[in-house]
Amino acid sequence: MSPAGASPTRKIGILGGSGVYALEGLVGAHWEKVKSVFGPPSDEILLGELDGVSMAFLPRHGRGHPIPPSEVNYRANLDALKRVGVTDLISLSACGSLREDLAPGSFLLVDQFVDRTHARSSSFFGKGLVAHVSMARPVCAPLLDRLEQAASELGLPLVRGGTYLAMEGPQFSSLAESRLYRTWGCDVIGMTNMPEAKLAREAELCYASVAMVTDYDCWHPDHDRVEVAQIVAMLASNAGNARSLVGRVARRAAERGIPCAEGCDRALDGALITAEGARDPELLRRLDAVAGRALRGR
Repeated sequence: MSPAGASPTRKIGILGGSGVYALEGLVGAHWEKVKSVFGPPSDEILLGELDGVSMAFLPRHGRGHPIPPSEVNYRANLDALKRVGVTDLISLSACGSLREDLAPGSFLLVDQFVDRTHARSSSFFGKGLVAHVSMARPVCAPLLDRLEQAASELGLPLVRGGTYLAMEGPQFSSLAESRLYRTWGCDVIGMTNMPEAKLAREAELCYASVAMVTDYDCWHPDHDRVEVAQIVAMLASNAGNARSLVGRVARRAAERGIPCAEGCDRALDGALITAEGARDPELLRRLDAVAGRALRGR
């Protein structure tokens, strides 16, 4: 929270995907354990400043990658980031390409999702407090603007706009699945952006997803087997570019106006359907960070 009378400021959160387990160059960098009412987050949160901007970094799979996609505690991660004051969240994730022109090594700024996960808690809300947020436009366009500009300045191979197919995993796609997803018009395939994007919307965070393409998935005749060694080799290159992108975009993202022009930080306005007298007090307590503004009627 900002001190009384002070102008609110933005705090940039980074969710590091496969291959991105730290964020170099932070001033005053320190790892901090943040408790969440939804259980333990994937790791401690790395806090510090980058180019004068307050930053928070959380490795989605934990340092060293001990947590598989289906066992990431997505609710705890988003709740913890919200508790340390994050307002804008940039998600980095390794993905397979479903398009010939999205070659390994390129980046895609995702703007739509197809959710094919089935074994994950996908909402902060539930019995005792029901909410329905809009996912029509699930990412923050002004935040994408800043990322696109930063990538252009760095000369990174980046495409803006595309659909991310979120699969359950941990196995890679069958050939039939890979071909099917291409007919659906999906552009990349990954295992982690859902329910992450849904939870970010419920938590009233400005959210943007940067897909780091590591392979062509198995639909491609020259890439009919997706292998971990191939992905890890590409991740080493992608990770450095991703960190450069984050460093370049930090100040631009922080200088955005408050409130968000897209309304991301007011996503719960009109979304709460349960009458005040019927709301579960325990659930209200658990939602103090992610939904506190809306529950307090601000």
